[in-house]
Formats: sequence, structure tokens, C-alpha cells
Amino acid sequence: MFKVGIIGDEASQDFQTVVDMAVEFNLDSIEVRSVWDKAPQELTDQDIDNMKQILEGTNVKIIGIASPFYKCDIDNTEERKEHINILKQCIKLAKAFDVNLIRTFVFWKIDNIEERWGEIVGSYDEPVRIAESEGITLGMENEYSTNLATAKLTERFIGEIDSPSVKAIWDPANEAHADQDGETPFPDAYNRLKPFMIHAHLKDAARDPKTREMDSVEVGTGIIDWQGQLQAFIDDGYQGHLTLETHWRPTLKLDEDIVHQPGGSAFSEAGEEASRICLKNLFEMIDKLEQ
Repeated sequence: MFKVGIIGDEASQDFQTVVDMAVEFNLDSIEVRSVWDKAPQELTDQDIDNMKQILEGTNVKIIGIASPFYKCDIDNTEERKEHINILKQCIKLAKAFDVNLIRTFVFWKIDNIEERWGEIVGSYDEPVRIAESEGITLGMENEYSTNLATAKLTERFIGEIDSPSVKAIWDPANEAHADQDGETPFPDAYNRLKPFMIHAHLKDAARDPKTREMDSVEVGTGIIDWQGQLQAFIDDGYQGHLTLETHWRPTLKLDEDIVHQPGGSAFSEAGEEASRICLKNLFEMIDKLEQ
């Protein structure tokens, strides 16, 4: 059976609040993104000690670090250097919690991906060397704002990197957001990425009837066949974590720039209510699964 967790700042910037909710819902894990209005690479040793104290006595574990690594401009040399340092800081954070999974990306999406594909792949030479030497797994998320917008591109990238330190983080809703570039999230895109998958994210999506744009919606109410996807996790023997990342808020709509670079109080606003609703929906679907 897969395990269930939450990306902490989808609920709150206050780590105590996140852990309390995780205990209440009997969640297995928390994925660390922003905490106390700090990005993961900004968390201090004191912050880490405080987080460990809050976790003490619970069964909730830190499962990985949702870093912003390489969410930057491919042509900005200084940003790229800065992001290598971000990766190193996130590795330090991961090791503090005795985990080895760091979520990563491959630059903001450019128009001429095919022309620059070799450069895109080559940009991971140094990150892969670092990951292999540190015993870290880089989880490549299919993210529609980046150059790995789809499962197809993510599969291709991981195949060409060909390192045991590079795996896939599967997000069906991100595939839906990729629109005409993507495939049917489940089962088509899932089956494509399944051989490389180490982790998965839970959110849902639907097209806004007015703008015709794809938006994040309450889990279980969108176009993702989550009941089928959850059953596939069971049938395929997936033992990893499914982490809630709603990006949906019941009382407001998050700005697009915050969605692409999540973190901080503005992002977490109304997140606890949203997460509670989505977790309730998730567990109702889990109750219907054939074990």
C-alpha cells in the first residue's frame, strides 16, 4: 500500500500546525518546501532542530525536500550558479532528516526545446555528479512551466541522463495543465512514467468554463481519474508516498506566479482548509479501493 503525505506549506507556514494536521489525519509523511516563510535552502540549523522537536513523539516522517532547484532561466549564468548552491543546501537539509529525495526541475520553459535539447540534458552533468557522490536521488517532476512539461519529455530526459540517481516524480494534474502537449494523465502518461517513478503528487485540475484555462480544483472533482490512479498504485505494488499538493484554495485563487514559485504566507493562505477538504476526499477514495 502506498503511503500518504502532504507538502507542508500547502497547509501552513507554521510547522507545528502542519504536524498536528498530519497526526490528526494519520498521515505518514511531510515533504518540506517553505517553513516559517523560509525556502528550504534558507532553513537554519536552529530551524531544523525546532522541526525535529515538533516531530518528536509522532509517527510522521520527513519524506523529501521540495526544492526549487533549476526553476530559473537557462540563459542566466549567475542564476544557474546560485541554483547549484541551492541544491547543495537542500542536500544538507535532506541529510539532516536522513532522507535522500530532492525534487528538481529543468529551467523555465523555452520555445526551442528541441534545438537546445542537448544543452538541457547537459545542464544536469554537475547536479548528477553531486547527487551520485552524496547518495541523493533527484526527483524530476513533470511540470508544465518548465522544459519537462510532460511525462513524455520527463521519460526522455531521465532515459538520456541514465543515472540511478535520477528518477521521476509523477504529477497527473501537471500533465493536464500541459494541455495539448500532454497525454491523458491516467492511464496513458502514468504508464509511460511508471518505470521511472519514485514519488507522486496529489492534486486535481479542470478547465475554467469562462477562461478555458486549466485550473487547480478540489481533489476528486476535476478531470484526473484519481480513483483509477489510486487503484493502479495498489495493483502495481507502489509502496512509495503520495503527497498532497493541492494548489487549490476554496476561498481564493492563487496568482500564477505564486503557483509556479510556491512558498511563503501568500501561498499558504487558506491552505489548511483546502488540504483538509482534499485529504477527506482522498481517504474516501482510498476506502473504495480493492486491496
